[in-house]
Amino acid sequence: MSNVIDAINKRSSTRGYLEKPLTTAELECLIHAGLQAPTAANRQEIHFTVLKGNNPILKELEEEKNRLRGITAPEHNFYYEAPAVIIISADSTFRWGTLDAGIAVENMALMAEELGLGSLILGCIYDALTGDKKEYFHSALSLPENYEYKIAVAFGHKAVTKEPHTYNANTQVTFL
Repeated sequence: MSNVIDAINKRSSTRGYLEKPLTTAELECLIHAGLQAPTAANRQEIHFTVLKGNNPILKELEEEKNRLRGITAPEHNFYYEAPAVIIISADSTFRWGTLDAGIAVENMALMAEELGLGSLILGCIYDALTGDKKEYFHSALSLPENYEYKIAVAFGHKAVTKEPHTYNANTQVTFL
């Protein structure tokens, strides 16, 4: 196993996946990483909805996202044909649910890198999941009562690779 800094340095968004499905063990590792994430006040209020990439609700989400954005013929769907997508939701009454979901998704993305898998953190379906069809999608995704979409992540075996992004610490960091 590599160490955490290696996974951080290697991880980048994957926008192309092989058709090979994830194993049960791989999915369980990814979910475990998300569940191990710290949550504010140890509420552990985040919820994971695991979908296979061919689940019809993903096509409906894609269509609604495109309708809202005025897109007619995208080259790829929002999850780039990944074999698994996990929707993370949280208690809508808990102030820190969005932050907790973000921590969980990063744990999961780093675990994917450790497993040799690709990941793509997804916010682009926010409007579809919070708009006119919110109740429909919440029901179709079996989100717990009073929970709301926070973020999603796609996982799969990489068909393409991308160099991790660079940064300029001199302009992005201030030490006081």
